Amino acid sequence: MKTYLDCLPCFMNQIVRVGRLLKLPEADCLAMLREFAGRFDDFELDDPPPKTAMILYDMISRYSGSKDPFKAIKRESTEKALALYPNLKKRVELTTAPLSLAAKFAVAGNVIDFGVASQFDLAVEIDRVVDDGAFGHWQEESFFKALEKAEWLLYLGDNTGETVMDRLFIETIAKETGTPVTYVVRESPIINDAILEDALAAGLDGCAEIVSSGCSAPGTVLDLCSPQFLNSFHSAPLIVSKGQGNYETLSGVNAPIFFFLKAKCPVIADHLGVQLGDLVLTKGE
Repeated sequence: MKTYLDCLPCFMNQIVRVGRLLKLPEADCLAMLREFAGRFDDFELDDPPPKTAMILYDMISRYSGSKDPFKAIKRESTEKALALYPNLKKRVELTTAPLSLAAKFAVAGNVIDFGVASQFDLAVEIDRVVDDGAFGHWQEESFFKALEKAEWLLYLGDNTGETVMDRLFIETIAKETGTPVTYVVRESPIINDAILEDALAAGLDGCAEIVSSGCSAPGTVLDLCSPQFLNSFHSAPLIVSKGQGNYETLSGVNAPIFFFLKAKCPVIADHLGVQLGDLVLTKGE
């Protein structure tokens, strides 16, 4: 997916929102806005938004003086999600369609995204999934049929905290189908995306092999990924892609991908043909 002109003011808004979230001085936020605007000549609209976001969040890390400025926020997100985990697991175990409910919980967890919005209520979002069913494209039957045939599953993670819902989904997959799962994290910190230590904190090592994509973008930019990951990606019989960043970098790629995400911005919603805020499970093109 290319970068649209609408993405540029969104990047600028992220600088202000994230700067305030990290309690950076207003003068630093203004300096970042000026610096980022001065880089517009370097941006290519043919690049996916997460590739440009690498420039933005490298700048934010520099001004914050931290390689992982969201570290404390990520820890809190994981703790809050783990507090919900026992109840969610019980609900999955008691339902007559455990894979379906666990998949919905996994997509609902995609609300945790500080690159798009810093305010969310995970418990409310999860209840909304069950009670209101605000779904756009929801091709779970196609996914479950593909899962039955797959010898293993490559699962591309997204945000920290959401990782706990991924764990519940993967545990349910193991129980219902026995399919082995390889879970993929970012190579290094960017926004609140999950790296290895975040996946471990969520308990994912108990149900999946955890590997890095070798890419530090908030998405999976294939030309920036490691040879080891690319080998897994191109040989995977089935791929789960979580979140907007992975959708932005992988939509249109010829691979057996199913995208799991919440449509959090108008550009993504229009690209998918759904309403803003819809939860989506759709097969790649």
